[in-house]
Amino acid sequence: MLQNFIASRIQAQLPFEPTAQQTQLIEELGVFLMSTDSEKAFLLRGYAGTGKTSVVSALVRALNELQQKTILLAPTGRAAKVIAGYSGFPAFTIHKKIYRQKSMSEFRFQLSDNLHTHTLFIVDEASMISNTGTETAFGSGRLLDDLVQFVYSSDGCSLLLLGDTAQLPPVMQPHSPALERDKLLGYGLKVHEFTLTHVVRQALESGILHNATLLRQQLIDEKTTEFPQFDMEGFSDIRKLNGAELIDEIQRAYDGVGVEDTIVVTRSNKRANIYNNGIRARVMLKEDELSGGDLLMVTRNNYYWNKPYKEIDFIANGDILQIVRVRKHHEMYGFRFADLTLRSLDYGWEIDARVWLDALQSESPTAMNELTNKLFQAVAEDYPEITTKKELYKTILNNEYYNALQVKFAYAVTCHKAQGGQWKKVFVDPGQIADEQLNSDFYRWLYTALTRATDTVFLVNFPEKAFVEKKQLTITTKK
Repeated sequence: MLQNFIASRIQAQLPFEPTAQQTQLIEELGVFLMSTDSEKAFLLRGYAGTGKTSVVSALVRALNELQQKTILLAPTGRAAKVIAGYSGFPAFTIHKKIYRQKSMSEFRFQLSDNLHTHTLFIVDEASMISNTGTETAFGSGRLLDDLVQFVYSSDGCSLLLLGDTAQLPPVMQPHSPALERDKLLGYGLKVHEFTLTHVVRQALESGILHNATLLRQQLIDEKTTEFPQFDMEGFSDIRKLNGAELIDEIQRAYDGVGVEDTIVVTRSNKRANIYNNGIRARVMLKEDELSGGDLLMVTRNNYYWNKPYKEIDFIANGDILQIVRVRKHHEMYGFRFADLTLRSLDYGWEIDARVWLDALQSESPTAMNELTNKLFQAVAEDYPEITTKKELYKTILNNEYYNALQVKFAYAVTCHKAQGGQWKKVFVDPGQIADEQLNSDFYRWLYTALTRATDTVFLVNFPEKAFVEKKQLTITTKK
């Protein structure tokens, strides 16, 4: 049967012998691909270390060999870069693929026409896809709704969504809608689904994945009211770290794998700011507020500074940029700004843009909204001759100061900002955790933070109760 042939071609692209569960998944993928249903979707859930990315990468290579069309997508530029690295094929952000700007004068994007036919759209990190109606600049504002509408608007196209239900859901949402079968059925889709649960032997040899698996099991068993315990015995890739060792260890990470492959993950913007300022002062020995080489993370979508560059649709929330050159500092409307030349770490392009220095140290979305409203009012005072609200609003939205990039330093970030990315060295600091904060949300946060690392995780300032007793017993026995 043709579906068995497809399955054999996928399996042939794997660099290892698949487990029984992976073999079953590959067979199901063969059935899905050969199905004649017009609106079919495959929902692939898989925990860290189960091999879902390896199987999907093999699927992409096999379909390419068979001259069948695939498009790789992810919610963020960093996540797209990760899946492109695994599969060996280019990947795009969902926004870049499914939206187009209405006009050069408008900061709004409408759903594009799907010009692909008989194409499988593969979306990685689907747990991050929101559907809240808050993305007002893009289509309906509901990303999942728009993605489904785009894919199935063309003949023979289908969707494969893959993600990890143990990770954090989108901000302000209790679950990840793109990983819910009932949500997809609600679109009228014929849903095939599979969940990879068996962690492969090689993954369990990693302390990172071993402990991520323990966290995930506690989530499944709903045992999340006590502080999680880490099993460190016999693992070199997960380490306990106290505050006194932190600066030296970050320096070693920068020297060893580089600043771009090292990240600190925290639970709040306030704590991320403290880390960013401390790293710049004590590790990088930077004295200026901004310096060449600094890494910045964009914290709000920007549609202004990309306009002279045809290859850049917009500068996205979460993009990491490196300062190539600091050109000019100046003040306007009672705020401070800097003109910079910036390079994208995920895409490689360079751009000249203005950043809003006052936004660098903002500690919460509420504080940032207050700053933005103050700037809006200050800019509005420059246009007393404009008497209609609509015209004034349009004018302010085109003001170069109001459109200054909102950024933070990117040496330490919150877990939602890190989600979808991978770094070789990851420092995880949970801050102070009250008993009432011990719940499934915290376990998902910790699981997501751990699984950002490909090399080593450092557990920073965790309480002693976070480490299992048997290590202490083993040390006592050795004495």
